[in-house]
Amino acid sequence: MSDADVHETLSPRAHHLPAAGAVLAVTLLAAGLPALLGDAGRVVAVLVLQLALVAGWVVATGIRGFTGSLALGAVAAVGADLALLLPDRPELDAVLAVLGLGFLAAVVHQMTRPAPRLYLVASLAGVVLLLSAVCALAVLLAVARLDGGGRAVDTAVLAVGAALVVGHLVDLVLPRPQIAAGVPRGLLGLGLAVAAAVAVAVLRRTDGVLLDALSAAIYGAALGGVAALAALAASYVAVERDERSWALPVVQAVLPLAAAAPVAYALAVHGTG
Repeated sequence: MSDADVHETLSPRAHHLPAAGAVLAVTLLAAGLPALLGDAGRVVAVLVLQLALVAGWVVATGIRGFTGSLALGAVAAVGADLALLLPDRPELDAVLAVLGLGFLAAVVHQMTRPAPRLYLVASLAGVVLLLSAVCALAVLLAVARLDGGGRAVDTAVLAVGAALVVGHLVDLVLPRPQIAAGVPRGLLGLGLAVAAAVAVAVLRRTDGVLLDALSAAIYGAALGGVAALAALAASYVAVERDERSWALPVVQAVLPLAAAAPVAYALAVHGTG
């Protein structure tokens, strides 16, 4: 699809308001269940978000091999979660193994589709991106198992949620300067989204020491930046889909959190945030 073919058909309200509502629901689930049920609640929340992303992504992108793609995504989600929950000291290497096996399974799945195998490369790419996203979401479970990881995960979820909601609301009103023709996202919204994530991270720092405030700001800025850019990518998907669908807000809400999860892990390991 060329840039000239990308055109906005959904109204700004239809593009942003359902997505903002989905973000609020995702944030409430990801932060609320652990608060109520502890570690078990976090596992349930991550799995629910993974399965929601699997269903939403397959529907939103129109991947060929619908049933097989759903099955691959669900199996990868469970496999990645177990890889980070079962070992005494979880390592991300195990998630890479899940992703590698998932890639091979996706190749076999697409190659064995009944002929004619239309859009084979595009569908394979879509499945691989989906597998990467559900494995990335599982990394939230690894963050939670670090020292002080529970607070780091909650901060990440809240910072990403704040960034996404602010970005959608600002772009609903003033998507300027527009980043790409036909996509209702602007640089102002992106910048304020990052600022919102920084504010949440700084407010949730453990004390008033300057170093902690700076670390929290770096943590929030990194997560907010990644989430805002992933939200921009999700907006491209919504525009290309060219129709209303329940799946689009799901993708717009969950995909940015998946993109931010490995960043949260990297920063938490190095003591930032």
